[in-house]
Amino acid sequence: MPNERLRAALLERGATVAELAESIQVDPKTVERWITKNRTPYRKHRFAVASFLRMDEAYLWPEALTPEQAAAVAESEIVTVYPHRWAVPRDAWGRLFAQAEEEIGVLVYSGIFIAQDTGIMRMFAEKAAAGTRVRILLGDPDSAEVAQRGEDEGVGDGMAAQIRTALVLYRPLLGVDGLEVRLHATTLYNSIYRGDDRLLINTHIYGKFAADAPVMHLRKVVGGDMVSTYLDSFETVWAKATLVSS
Repeated sequence: MPNERLRAALLERGATVAELAESIQVDPKTVERWITKNRTPYRKHRFAVASFLRMDEAYLWPEALTPEQAAAVAESEIVTVYPHRWAVPRDAWGRLFAQAEEEIGVLVYSGIFIAQDTGIMRMFAEKAAAGTRVRILLGDPDSAEVAQRGEDEGVGDGMAAQIRTALVLYRPLLGVDGLEVRLHATTLYNSIYRGDDRLLINTHIYGKFAADAPVMHLRKVVGGDMVSTYLDSFETVWAKATLVSS
């Protein structure tokens, strides 16, 4: 059976078999066999192909890595773990967004601490104006999911009120090209903060405020799929969310 994932990845990149072969210094016929006969390359070639295509090695060859290798790669994506969100250094949030050149993403219910940070809000506008895509996902304050989260945290309508406050704070940014805010009605198990290939993942714990829950700092590495898993989740929520108009 052909390796359709590898074939599709080449098409998406707009690259030819010959270009890939030249880039990783193998014979084009070898690349053809990887595709048409689903031959599995040596590890060094899998790594080189994944780097060239900017995709996960485990996605292109899901059976190639042993469970131990997959676990080791996943572990390498973890930069650090903070026991609580309040333990994350204050400037870590700014650095996450400041280093982004292509994509900034925020998936939260209210993320009020971000919306109230005038420096970060100014940065969002400046980044969008400079060509970085900025996407903000806030919970729909009228949704059942937000109401349930408010109950889970013991704040009742306070969660919806925080979202409405965040919306007011984001209002001046809605006319900025490249910056978009949407509302979602999703049960969130994590809040996601993205700066290109780096993420801060704030887990959600029943009965606890998000500020008291752990945060993982992740960095994408070739062959790992933890970051990709969270980014796929972000895209799923984004696709179903409703645009907030200016």
